[in-house]
Formats: sequence, structure tokens, C-alpha cells
Amino acid sequence: MKLGLTGRHALVTGGSKGIGYGVAAELLAEGASVAICARTPDEVAAAVKSLSEVDGAVVSGHVCDVTDADAVLAMVDAVAAEHGGIDVLVNNAGGAHPGGFEDLTDEDWKQDLDVKLFSQIRCTRAALPHLRRSAAPRVVNINAVYARYPDPTFFATSVNRAACHNLTKVLAQQYGPEGILVNSVSIGFVVTPQWANIRARRAPELTEEEFFAELAAQEVPLGRFGTVDEVSGLVAFLASDRASYITGASIDVAGGMGKYS
Repeated sequence: MKLGLTGRHALVTGGSKGIGYGVAAELLAEGASVAICARTPDEVAAAVKSLSEVDGAVVSGHVCDVTDADAVLAMVDAVAAEHGGIDVLVNNAGGAHPGGFEDLTDEDWKQDLDVKLFSQIRCTRAALPHLRRSAAPRVVNINAVYARYPDPTFFATSVNRAACHNLTKVLAQQYGPEGILVNSVSIGFVVTPQWANIRARRAPELTEEEFFAELAAQEVPLGRFGTVDEVSGLVAFLASDRASYITGASIDVAGGMGKYS
């Protein structure tokens, strides 16, 4: 399938590892130029070096903390200047604050909101002037099935991803008349580096493989964790011309997890 991404310019937040890195690689393979951002300079540099190995890749890396509004604005403007615009924004930055209601401090709540909901708000707001100049503007928010399938053991994520879900919906409604398409990809259990933190807090006595197997047996009809490339392909599709009549959608990549209609 030809996705028509050649010549498009994409920005992927949290792009140095995990899903963000996989999405960046997928978009590069489809012919887009890609900028990634993340907080850690060494990780950004390593990711750019690796992504540059994709044949014909045009890729840049930017160190940015998406919880800093001024830094986000400067980074987005720098990306647009370097790449000649922004056609696709993938809001992937996130982090894990697992735990039940009584485990979470005010600071945990603030950090979780900041890195999930407010990062999407800040990056979309900063990118909006550039998206308006694009012939095919797209925003894809990486969210979670917990937005509609709350779990008290992922209390903060369940609450805050619900807000991210509705952010996608209202952005799609407000900017649809301008041709800006906004969609969510809601993931379930996908193997990414943040699961090390979750396992350490919830089940440090288990190996990673044991922890994944136990969770998947309880929650996932397909009986396994997903992989990054099972997410990145859908993101690339939503960024493409083939998805030109899809906006305001939330599509699960979760192996059947998410018991809602």
C-alpha cells in the first residue's frame, strides 16, 4: 500500500525509544522526513544515529522537555524551520505512574497530567500554525485503552487518558473544518521501556517475562503483549492520504483488551 507520505514532514515526541522510535522509523520508511524529541541528549543522539541508517532518511533530533511550554514552542518552531514545515504531529510522550488511589501523591498526579495531557495540549498548540500551512495536516495522539476501560491499579492513567481521549475528540471537531485531522491510537499492553518501572512497582519479584505473561493471561484475549511495530503501522496509516476521511477516531491496538462497546 502506498501511503503517500513522501515529502511530508513529521514530528514525533518521545521519539528516542519505544513506540515513538518505532513510529519515527515507520514514517521514514514511508518517505517522510522526521524530527524526534525527547528529554535525554544521549538517547536522542543514539536514536538519530540509528534512524539515519534508513535508506534516504532525513531525520533530526531535538532535546526537549514537553512539560516546559517555552521549550516546546522553541522546539516546534526549530523543527518547522529545519524541515520546511510540519505536516504530521505524533504526540507520543508519556510516562508511567502506576498505583492505586492511595498510592498516588499530589506530585504524582501533577507529573502524570503534565507529561500526558498537557504535553499533547502544548505540542498541538505550538504546531497549529505550521499544520495550517500544510496540504494534509495530521495529529495522532498515542493514548491508552484505559481512557475507556478504567483500572484502579492504573488509576492516574485511567483518569488522565480519559482527558486525552476527549482532547482528541474536541480538537477533531474544532479543526475539522480547516482540514486538520486528529485521531488517537489507544494502546493496551505493548512492550516498551516504561514497563520496567511498572514491574518494579507492582511485582519486583517476577521476571519481565513472567510479569508480561501473567498480565496478558488476565487481560488480553490474544494472550500476549503487543509489539511496537504493531502500533507504528497504524500511526503511519492515520498520517497518510489513505486516512483522509478519518478524524476524531480512537482506534485500539490492544489484542482485544478493553471491555467496552
